[in-house]
Amino acid sequence: MTDTDTDTETDGDRAGWTFAADPGAVRAARSAVRARLRRWDLDSVGDVAALLVSELVTNALRHATGPIGVRLVRPDGPADVLLVEVSDPLPDLPCERPARPEDEGGRGLRLLASASRRWGTRPGAGGKTVWFELTVPR
Repeated sequence: MTDTDTDTETDGDRAGWTFAADPGAVRAARSAVRARLRRWDLDSVGDVAALLVSELVTNALRHATGPIGVRLVRPDGPADVLLVEVSDPLPDLPCERPARPEDEGGRGLRLLASASRRWGTRPGAGGKTVWFELTVPR
């Protein structure tokens, strides 16, 4: 994390960070997510979670100018589902767009849809949140 990034963990089953809207946010978010999942003994979903967080933080950097929030909620009980949220101050909800083979972008939401259990968006008072769930193998 950079000097402007903050760890906003609320309790043992939740973790959250706020990252400045700069290119280092992608690497910092990926590292923070992997480290927390390792601490929670959830390495089995660490690579996928880090990849999807990277995609969403990259999208936020491309389209928004304010801080980017990342939040994890550890599975509780028999659900065995990890919830991951990425928030930014832009109110516009993301939409899938077709990507041609030579395009560098346009695949993030398709990747999110194929790699997660389910995903969605919700507007907020100060922007939006894109969330996804990953099934945690037991």
